[in-house]
Formats: sequence, C-alpha cells, structure tokens
Amino acid sequence: MNLTHLRYVLEVAETGSINKAAERHYIGQPNLSRAIKELETSLGGAIFDRSARGMELTPEGEVFLKYAKSILKQVEQAEDVFRQPGATKKHFSISAPRASYIADAFARFSLSIRKETDAELFYKETNALRAIKNILQEDYKLGIIRYAENFDKYYKAMLEEKKLRYELVTEFKYILLMSRDNPLAGKEEITFADLEPYIEIAHADPFVPSVPTAQVKKEELPDNIRRRIYVFERASQFEILSRNPETFMWVSPVFSELLDRYGLVQKKSPDNQRVYKDVLIHREDYTLSDLDKSFISELCQSRRRAFG
Repeated sequence: MNLTHLRYVLEVAETGSINKAAERHYIGQPNLSRAIKELETSLGGAIFDRSARGMELTPEGEVFLKYAKSILKQVEQAEDVFRQPGATKKHFSISAPRASYIADAFARFSLSIRKETDAELFYKETNALRAIKNILQEDYKLGIIRYAENFDKYYKAMLEEKKLRYELVTEFKYILLMSRDNPLAGKEEITFADLEPYIEIAHADPFVPSVPTAQVKKEELPDNIRRRIYVFERASQFEILSRNPETFMWVSPVFSELLDRYGLVQKKSPDNQRVYKDVLIHREDYTLSDLDKSFISELCQSRRRAFG
C-alpha cells in the first residue's frame, strides 16, 4: 500500500467510475483497475462492489476510505510546511527519445512557466535504457521510451519488474528525412534499394533487455547501407541532413515548420513496415505534479499535430 493507492481509492469513490478516475490521474483504465485489485488483495477484502452502475464502496471500503482521507490530509498538512513562498522551487524532469513532436511539446510547455514561479526543468534526449536508469537512479520523474513493437514483451517485463508504470503515447512507422537537394527527394516512395548509395544518419545507442546489441542493430538497421554516421545530438543530425544532400535519416513525423527551417523533406518507404512505440513511464508510487500534467497535455496536442 502507498499514497498513490490511497489517492486512487479516493478518486474512484468520488467519481464512482474507474474510467473517470483514470482520466483524472492520466493513467490507463487497466492499470488503475489492476492497482485497486492489488490493494484489495493485500488487504484481504473488497473495497468496491463492481456493477453496471459503476464502483460502489463496500461497508469495509467505507471504513477504509475514512482512514485514507485522514492519512492523505496529514500528508498534505506536512507538505504545506514546505510550500511557503520562496521555500522551494518547482521541479520537472524527463528523459525522452530524439523526437520532434516531443521537443515541440516541451518547448510549448516551457511557455507556461510564469515569471513569478521559481522552477528548474530538465529535458534529456537519450535512449530507452538511459531513460529508465534516470528514473531509477538519477531522480528523474518522467521518461518516454521508444522501441520496436517486436520487443514489446521485453520492455513490459522489465518495466513491471522495476515497478515502473507505463502508458502508450503513440504508435507509428518511421519515415525518411533528407535534404530537398537529395536526388531521392523527388520520388513519391523510396525503397531500401534506392537508399543503398547514400549515407544514413543513425542513433548509436539501441538497447533491448535480454537481447544482444548486435542483434538489435541488425534488426533496426537495413543491411544494405554501407555508409553511416552515428550522431547522438538531434540538432547536429538536422545540420548534417541540411548540409549534406547525400544523407538521410529514419525518424518519426516532423512538423512542416521544422522542415522549412532546415530545408528538408520527409518521404515514405513501402519497405519499412516496422511499427514503433513511444511509451510514457514513471515510478508506480509517483504522483504526477501540476507541471507533469501540463507537459503531458502539451505532449498529447503535439502528438495529434504530428500523427493526426
């Protein structure tokens, strides 16, 4: 049992609905339902009666709710001691893949920080393994990890083992990004064979738990490309793509204003049918802050703009 579970019970009791409570806490309905069932199992009794009318407290649940409210009130009072003006700064931290729609969401989110607010925001672009480690070891609060759909079971098993909550942000297929001056830029669709003479800009840090790195690279990258440049920093990737018309890169969809800024185009490839997932993660016992919710709201808007 933890404070998050107590807040879940309070929310479900107030709304009478798992779905409504899940929406308010920005988590999936199955995850919230599972958390409530795990709590009931640990207590040895039912907190709610499930029916077509929704979720109703059992007699034992009503007693439990009184204790939950009392505990949460005491915690809130203790936290208020440290919420005096000037006493603390607001903090936000996230590790995320190098993706234009996520960077766009963070930029828009930064505009919401008021002048009178003391705040420190941390935004780190990195691979999935580092994003997970940042939460477990570096006190980052949020992470977004990206992986190919065929590795779904590996990541979910690892996240559950490490007691990290996960929620799907989006699914997509990679598209090609290249200079407008690239000879392939005029083609409607581009095949793997078309790309063979060109230089791929690639990330050098794939990771999948329980799978050798060599196998991951083999599955992630077509074998017919003879020249690659590995670049970790997203702005440098765009600079190279813009300046060298022989380069290309596999990316999630990019906004038109960014394409115009760097003189780039994005193209589809019928040969690349692999589906990728972006997944939001945080500790199971972590309660989203107002800043977290504000960022997630911007993330949802940027995702809709990018993916439709």
